[in-house]
Amino acid sequence: MISRIWHGYTTPENADVYEELLREEIFVGIKRREIKGFEGIQLLRRSLGAEVEFITEMWFVSLDAVREFAGEDYDGAVVPPKARAVLAHFDERSQHYEIRIQRKD
Repeated sequence: MISRIWHGYTTPENADVYEELLREEIFVGIKRREIKGFEGIQLLRRSLGAEVEFITEMWFVSLDAVREFAGEDYDGAVVPPKARAVLAHFDERSQHYEIRIQRKD
């Protein structure tokens, strides 16, 4: 299992707008793509005072599934234009990790 982690930052004024965009459009669009090997996505949010940090963590069964989502340059950020419009800055590259232990108890 592969975990794909990415960070984006916005202003406090745009934080709810960005979260709504993720919930209502971006995450829905990812699910509709029916990517074979996509297992799910999680959103984390925290205030850093002058900005708000968002972290997305996605799970895939393999790097081939990640490539289906992100393309051959699978480390590259996948940030739609509407998201870019409300983000102050973001990671240009995502990080990928092998999930070695996953507990659900």
